[in-house]
Amino acid sequence: MPAPHRSPAPDASLAHRRTDAVLAVRDADGAPLAHADVVVEQVRPALALGNIGFDLVGFANGEEEADTGSPFGGAAPSRGAHLAELFLGLYDTATLPFYWGGFEPVRGRPDTARLQRTARWLADRGVRLKGHPLVWHTLTADWLRDLPTDEVEEAQRARIRREVGDFAGLVDAWDAINEVVIMPVFANEERTNGITRLCRERGRIATVRMAFEEARGANPRATLLLNDFDMSTAYECLVEGVLEAGVQVDALGLQSHMHQGYWGEERTLEVLDRFARFGLPIHMTESTLLSGDLMPPEVEDLNDFRPASWPSTPEGEERQADELVRHYRTLASHPAVEAITYWGLTDEGAWLGAPVGLVRADGTTKPSYDALRDLVRGEWWLPPTTLRTDGEGRVGVAGHLGDYRLTHRGAGADLALAEAGATTVEVALPR
Repeated sequence: MPAPHRSPAPDASLAHRRTDAVLAVRDADGAPLAHADVVVEQVRPALALGNIGFDLVGFANGEEEADTGSPFGGAAPSRGAHLAELFLGLYDTATLPFYWGGFEPVRGRPDTARLQRTARWLADRGVRLKGHPLVWHTLTADWLRDLPTDEVEEAQRARIRREVGDFAGLVDAWDAINEVVIMPVFANEERTNGITRLCRERGRIATVRMAFEEARGANPRATLLLNDFDMSTAYECLVEGVLEAGVQVDALGLQSHMHQGYWGEERTLEVLDRFARFGLPIHMTESTLLSGDLMPPEVEDLNDFRPASWPSTPEGEERQADELVRHYRTLASHPAVEAITYWGLTDEGAWLGAPVGLVRADGTTKPSYDALRDLVRGEWWLPPTTLRTDGEGRVGVAGHLGDYRLTHRGAGADLALAEAGATTVEVALPR
């Protein structure tokens, strides 16, 4: 049998993400497809690689004005076609914005149809989707402030059921609740928002339970995340309490907004190890690296730093490209990591005005875009490759775990390479 086809320079640290598979190919009659040329190509990796899809909402809906309801991603819809091409050329997963304050600024008038059209547009192009977030104290609906706490809870429960139910089958992954560590003590406003008040009175764990149980009831197949930016022991204690209380958490979301500098490999692995001990998959939900001047280290709340101008620089762009590849290699090397989401495709309208994007505000790509694409769609990817089966219809393929497609004379079959190491996969071609 021919030796397995191998992608260039496999990284030994990613052995848990690679497979040496033997494809046993059969024709439409069930006979081995012997001594035949087949084309094998990767369609989507098992390791979800994503970005926010906020900039594509207006474009997917045929709008002309930028979305002012989202605090992250304000690119003009006129750039949508170009940004969509760049997005689809690199990413396979998108996070869509469900911030309550922007999604339902007027009670009873949610932005459901618009987000559904966006979700369908992306799903039709093979993109996996996640909603962010179902419960969060920041950017929540302002009209909750004047409601009694019992009514706030009732409205929040109904909101979870509505969104998860309305998007089931399109959006089947959710940040069920976001930044609970700080939620009951959040004091960045003149009047306490309704969700902070709810969490303060009910308690963190009870609030988390509410989010997960309502979402689970609306879509039992959904993947539900507990997500936070606080990588201290406070988040670990929260996770311990939530799991001890019997709340079913599907994955832990860890944010890594590195506006004050790259964490580095050692710290990143230390953080991953601390949260991997809970035995849950880890999703790096919000990663950013700057291509300009770093935020001063003394700033405690990133939202407090708002310079008049925060440009991308040539030196910063080279640094960002290097650190981005190092970051992705480090995350992929850890077996607990199932998903990596970068938080910003373009600098246009980026959070805090920071130069975090892989695309400049004028639409040109930075070195970081090209470097990441070379990694995930080059080194970690199997392009369409012609291989020849042996006398028993077998052919060897080595590549990263994920979804693949095999074609022969116009007939194609989808297959999944889901097990690391040596494995055999049966492939049946249709008529």
